[in-house]
Amino acid sequence: MMYDRHNETLPRDTLQALQLERLQRTVERCYATVNFYREAMDELGVKPQHIKRLADANLLPFTTKAHLRENYPFGMFSVPTDQVVRIHASSGTTGKPTVVGYTKRDVHVWAMLMARSLGAAGLGPGDRLHNAYGYGLFTGGLGFHYGAEELGLTVTPMSGGQTHKQIMLLKDFEPTALGCTPSYALNIAEEAMELGVDVRKLPLRTGVFGAEPWSEEMRYEIESRLGIDAVDIYGLSEVMGPGVAIECVNAKKGLHVWEDHFLVECVDPDSGEPLPYGAEGELVFTSLTKEAFPILRYRTRDISVLDPAPCRCGRTHVRMRRVTGRTDDMLIIRGVNVFPSQVESVLMQTETLAPFYQIEVFREHNMDRMLVNVEASPPLLAQGDEALQRVARKVAHDIKDYIGVSAEVAVLRTGEVPRSQGKAVRGVDHRKEK
Repeated sequence: MMYDRHNETLPRDTLQALQLERLQRTVERCYATVNFYREAMDELGVKPQHIKRLADANLLPFTTKAHLRENYPFGMFSVPTDQVVRIHASSGTTGKPTVVGYTKRDVHVWAMLMARSLGAAGLGPGDRLHNAYGYGLFTGGLGFHYGAEELGLTVTPMSGGQTHKQIMLLKDFEPTALGCTPSYALNIAEEAMELGVDVRKLPLRTGVFGAEPWSEEMRYEIESRLGIDAVDIYGLSEVMGPGVAIECVNAKKGLHVWEDHFLVECVDPDSGEPLPYGAEGELVFTSLTKEAFPILRYRTRDISVLDPAPCRCGRTHVRMRRVTGRTDDMLIIRGVNVFPSQVESVLMQTETLAPFYQIEVFREHNMDRMLVNVEASPPLLAQGDEALQRVARKVAHDIKDYIGVSAEVAVLRTGEVPRSQGKAVRGVDHRKEK
């Protein structure tokens, strides 16, 4: 079946009227059924009837990951658990996992939004998706799977890992689309080259990549190595999963937020005060149609900019700039805020380097030390150690010039930077280990 594009091109006033109607219903349900929201709203002196305009959303309490963990496992659910047909959860590597639930209708809406997203990426019936996102409690694999089937695609549910087998199936099944993290796409490209497989000669034409921040420079690297259009997709399990926003393949200039299902704000990361369109801040989402797990003003910690200007593709939904980093991924080094994506931008502009890197931060003698590990390309390796050291000095100079912080750079040999089977670990802060 073909997904319905009608709501993607609504006039702004019509779209905002729909948002307000759905926001009011969501706030009423949250207040009536979720103890956390009723208590938080009562503490602020806010009642559902106070929400008369979209701007009144800033009267509502924020929701954070800590709140979700405090109400583990099902305290944030808005329906009895016997109405929940699926549960997803975060990895919980830093504490209790955050748990989200879906009714049967929620699963259907999610599939429709993922179908809409994949359609915006230029896919449709007859295409084949090689799905290398992880299946399980992580929302990526099943989110892509259900959406692709809803759109009429043929899906290979490969999941992550077994990279040699991934490459064999890319050759044998001839998919036209690839779904995975951007770092894993580069891993596939590297191993394919080692196996003598030129991925650029395969029918693959589109990649839909998300689950980690990535730069324009990495997009160029992926597109040139795989011979595809690389499209950015955005989502969080706490808000729904993948499919909250996506770039259109027509422009690849910002991700369309599906505003008929999500209200998005940009706030000051420190004060929480709303910011106008065009100002950089933290993304905050309110779900407008979820039944099992509605969420009010969820602080994502993702840094971006919102732009309401219409896109040349005809969609009228606000666009968010590619996420440049997360406040919890940000490294503060000698008082300077450093996002891994900033370092990535410098590395990807250095043609003699391979697209594999990791940042390490140490505390030595009460001073911060940043070490950037990056691999050399085969032509650079062939030039010997003196060439590696020369490039390392140049990259250190470029990082200092671009970001304003000094870094040591180690140009390593092939395979010395850990490879990603899913989300890449871009920064390791050893200061937290003490």
